[in-house]
Amino acid sequence: MFRSSSPSSRLPSRLPARVTAVTLTAVLAGLGAAGTASSSPKAVAPASGSLRTCALGDLYLSMGRKEGAAGSLYWTIRFTNTSTTSCTLRGYPGVSALDTAHRQIGPAAHRTGEHASTVRLAPAHSASAVIRTTNGPLGGPCLRTGSYLRVYPPGSYHADLVPARWTTCSHLFDVSPIKT
Repeated sequence: MFRSSSPSSRLPSRLPARVTAVTLTAVLAGLGAAGTASSSPKAVAPASGSLRTCALGDLYLSMGRKEGAAGSLYWTIRFTNTSTTSCTLRGYPGVSALDTAHRQIGPAAHRTGEHASTVRLAPAHSASAVIRTTNGPLGGPCLRTGSYLRVYPPGSYHADLVPARWTTCSHLFDVSPIKT
């Protein structure tokens, strides 16, 4: 059974009352700060030499040019660091097509299986991921055309809506990992 004892009962009894009160205040403040630091990952600074992960608020998401090749349609999603400090991205973004009412059309993009490496983004620099579908109904039907892409940066639980007319065809909707 856990027994709680007050911090003042552990202090030596021969200290003057003023010193005991100051010590008690310092002990309680230290316990409060320790509790805050251990329960909030944001309070802990990154290890030296490591950078923080880019949050959605650090990024401006935009679309590059669509390109077609060998029956496929490729479209680049750019992630631009708008913060004043460098940050990193690693892995695959989550991507799905949405209609004008922000309802998802078909399944989310599948990962290509390529190796993902950490990308360092200095302020005002960009990295990108590429989405792919077939260039028309080459092995199955096309879904209706979406008006937006919902994009989750790697490691984020928050998404941004990017205006983008996207049609998934032939049950193929892939996304690559973030690259420079």
